[in-house]
Amino acid sequence: MAEKPIHKTKPKAVQPKAPKTIIGRSELVDFPEWHILGLRAKVDTGARTSALHVENLDKLDGDRVRFDVVLDHKSGKTVRHLTADVVRWSKVRSSSGHFTRRCFIRTRILLAGVEKEIEISLVSREKMVYRMLLGRQALAKDFLVDVARSGVRRKKKRVKPTPAA
Repeated sequence: MAEKPIHKTKPKAVQPKAPKTIIGRSELVDFPEWHILGLRAKVDTGARTSALHVENLDKLDGDRVRFDVVLDHKSGKTVRHLTADVVRWSKVRSSSGHFTRRCFIRTRILLAGVEKEIEISLVSREKMVYRMLLGRQALAKDFLVDVARSGVRRKKKRVKPTPAA
């Protein structure tokens, strides 16, 4: 019985993956388009989408919304009044299991030196410790989360002074 010839194919060239940035369970996030720097965010790999605490959410004409981002939640004095295009309205199940209809927008964030556009739901997180929640979709492809650490990217390495000679 004659054996069939084996056809070998050339292996495909494997593109090296870019190294992922390690972040902690909470980080500071910048919103360059909104001129917001250092907003504390909880990194939540259990959440699919990201959420941002906003107040005074109003629908405008032409699939746009107006809302306020309170930067200093203790005093409530530092507020950014913003408008954005609506990407979609969707039902979202909260961690308590309740469904709510939320507005989703897209904006750019800067986290640990990585700038990318993400989708964010606008919601009241007034009673939450963190006003921003970063979900899996925002973290995908760029970040690894070290849950044992917090604020990995906001801390600068301190240089020990050299003793005087």
